[in-house]
Amino acid sequence: MVQQKDSVVTPERFAAGMRYDEYVASIERNARRFADNYEGTTVAAGDAAALRALVARPNGPAKMLVLGEDWCPDVFRGMPVFARIAEASGIEMRVFPRDQHKDIMAEFLANGEFESIPVAVFYTRDHRYIAHWIERPALANQQMRELAPMYARLRKPDASDEERAAAKQEYIDFQNGPVWGGWRQETISEVIRLLDDATR
Repeated sequence: MVQQKDSVVTPERFAAGMRYDEYVASIERNARRFADNYEGTTVAAGDAAALRALVARPNGPAKMLVLGEDWCPDVFRGMPVFARIAEASGIEMRVFPRDQHKDIMAEFLANGEFESIPVAVFYTRDHRYIAHWIERPALANQQMRELAPMYARLRKPDASDEERAAAKQEYIDFQNGPVWGGWRQETISEVIRLLDDATR
């Protein structure tokens, strides 16, 4: 757990972050993919009720800081999910580009080592740290192992132009398919479980 007294994220700095719509308006890459993932994410009624119940707890989440970069597939899939979570729950969300805020990133390294994104950090109304979530749901990590052949085709160094184009199209089709969509929904479920455990 992050020791809040040592955090560079003060209430004032949190408040200076961008709203999600401001962030999306500022990005240079993948605006359509952010929009597609936002439009493709629905917070089910039961999940929305669970999120609002968590917010209502005395030590419940009221603020969410999200670190990301627009070039990252995990970000253009995951950050729109966090925007939907914020809308469904009433949590205040602020976005910080990772590469402009390395001091914040340093507090939330994956395995204490990797600058994995997106990161979503949750705070109480009085800005006490609750918990944070990194990169992608566990289900995605499991299923990515099964998708290794697709990723290998994407990275094949001696691929012809035709092979490269086919591999890229396969990846785009994957991003529009049910597995990718399932990762968005699993992110919502993981966040609910994380916050439930952290605020009991």
